[in-house]
Amino acid sequence: MQDNQRKNKPGRSDGGMQFWWVLSFILGILLITYLSQGPATVEVTYSKFEQMLREGDLVEVVVISNEKIVEATISKEAIESGKYAKLLNQRSALSYGGPHIRLRVASIDNFLERYEQLQKELPADKRIDYRVEERSDWVGTLLNWLLLFLMIFGFWFLMRRMSGGVGGGGQIFNIGRSRAALFDADNRVNVTFDDVAGLDEAKEEIKEIVEFLKNPAKFTRLGGKIPKGALLVGPPGTGKTLLAKAVAGEAGVPFFSLSGSDFVEMFVGVGAARVRDLFKQAKEKAPCIIFIDEIDAIGRSRSRASIPGANDERENTLNSLLVEMDGFTTNSGVIILAATNRPDILDPALLRPGRFDRQIAIDKPDIVGREAIFKVHLRPLRLAEDVDPKKLAAQTPGFAGAEIANVCNEAALIAARKNKDRIDMQDFQDAIDRVIGGLEKKNKIISPEEKQIVAYHEAGHAIAGWFLEHADPLVKVSIVPRGVAALGYAQYLPKEQYLYQTDQLMDEMCMALGGRAAEEIVFGKISTGALSDLERVTKMAYGMVTIYGMNPTLGHISYYDSQPSEIMATKPYSEATAQIIDQEVQKIVRQAYERVKNLLQERRKELETIAQELLKREILFQTDLEELIGKRPFNKPTTYQSYLEKNKEKTDAADKHEQYPLNGNETASPEDVASTAEKEDKTS
Repeated sequence: MQDNQRKNKPGRSDGGMQFWWVLSFILGILLITYLSQGPATVEVTYSKFEQMLREGDLVEVVVISNEKIVEATISKEAIESGKYAKLLNQRSALSYGGPHIRLRVASIDNFLERYEQLQKELPADKRIDYRVEERSDWVGTLLNWLLLFLMIFGFWFLMRRMSGGVGGGGQIFNIGRSRAALFDADNRVNVTFDDVAGLDEAKEEIKEIVEFLKNPAKFTRLGGKIPKGALLVGPPGTGKTLLAKAVAGEAGVPFFSLSGSDFVEMFVGVGAARVRDLFKQAKEKAPCIIFIDEIDAIGRSRSRASIPGANDERENTLNSLLVEMDGFTTNSGVIILAATNRPDILDPALLRPGRFDRQIAIDKPDIVGREAIFKVHLRPLRLAEDVDPKKLAAQTPGFAGAEIANVCNEAALIAARKNKDRIDMQDFQDAIDRVIGGLEKKNKIISPEEKQIVAYHEAGHAIAGWFLEHADPLVKVSIVPRGVAALGYAQYLPKEQYLYQTDQLMDEMCMALGGRAAEEIVFGKISTGALSDLERVTKMAYGMVTIYGMNPTLGHISYYDSQPSEIMATKPYSEATAQIIDQEVQKIVRQAYERVKNLLQERRKELETIAQELLKREILFQTDLEELIGKRPFNKPTTYQSYLEKNKEKTDAADKHEQYPLNGNETASPEDVASTAEKEDKTS
């Protein structure tokens, strides 16, 4: 707090800038003075000097004894005649008067002797007396000292920046000090567990650690020990750092926060020193929590990309961290929280119990979690009555918490751009399209031929998805250009499932190839618009053959390596097997393409209907497709419909129990009924 108050003092932030302005001004004045205090001279040889003297073109000769230099001034008449124009052009632009030339001599006495002899040979009107003086270059000396000072100051400033630049830790001798930010009673974090949604299981495990710090006797009376560490693992944007902030806001104990890259430094031994200093500070404030974000920066496996005999600074830092977490001396009261989205590259010694006792998986939320996350981010927004978090959660499958926050913010910006007082559902639809497909480009110039190709391409996707049983139900199809290269796109509503069967994958590939097949059927030729579709189909086909063992020719074999080596990057199969893999992948893709091509030929009438309607309206929704070609022939509820039906059963259960008392004396409140219904639902 005191550091923050010192930083916020008036004029303090501008002091450094003013100092640099003043220093630059002084250096400029000294430089100009140094350049203009004496006119620049052109160095000549003795023979040239003697020639100019014999011709009577010199008017003044000055002998500088301490520098062994002779300076002379050319007469005005000789300058005006242009006789020495080429010579004088070599002078500095800042030079105006004399002297104009200079002569370096080995010995002043020898020069004076020769000059006296030359004077006797000249006529009386061409003789010039010389003047001997000593000259001190105080400006040059000052600039030399100032340059030395600037070099020392620059070195000090560089070391200060590299070592943090804060207080005593900014000095070169304190470069090994930890950079962790401390949050305690004087500097609290305002984020709580109420601000974290969609991570119920992870919050339960984290809450247990927080409760252990607040009430250790509850666990120690049974012989339990405080966990030493918890590793938060999950894809980017799922809320790992947000959950750590909530721990900092709820724990009520000192909380150290830093990134894994804060340990990495160009100097040998600095990372290990910072680790030791961090744990030293933590022991002094125990019980406390240390949070290391992106721990893979220092926790990479030591067997990967290591050169035998080399001194790896990252490896030394990791060794120090391993010893401090669970070495010969115990760190009672210090809990380590860490987060990473790359657990596969972490060192096994770091992941073992005793260091990280538990790994908490934070995956992308399901529809229930997305609804809870939407409710958190919708809380500060001014919403219209038609905004439904359930529908938004159903239309954003696969979205992480960060992407949902981006959708809410984009919706607010879109509504503000349209000068609305409230954010309605259409704004959220536009925001979802913006996040998925990119910025809408209505002014993009597209020829009628290209627009027709895009319309039939997207209609092919729509028809294939509509009449394939295991394909994802269509939400919207559009031929409005979006993003960098997307001329159209179809939005589907994927199912909330974790296992896929062979027929489901084949239907997905057929739907992806529907656009290319429609182009060939209608136009008799294909275009480059199916690039993303072909990329997706190729990955799915190779996954079926080489990863999931879904190919009868190769059998139940998987060539997937969950921990690939960075040194030995060879394929785990022979060239003959690679040839079989390529043949089977081509066979699968060919079968899927022929199947969807036959489907579109059978449904050619519906294909034409959808394509022509797209050319007229540019955007079609699921209800529009039902009006044009009828409902889907498969009576399967979507994830959203199943979710609504589940919530309806929960509501009916709440209404059923609302009239019954809790203890026989008082009636149950709606909150208690909802809680009871939720417990019954979880039990069932």
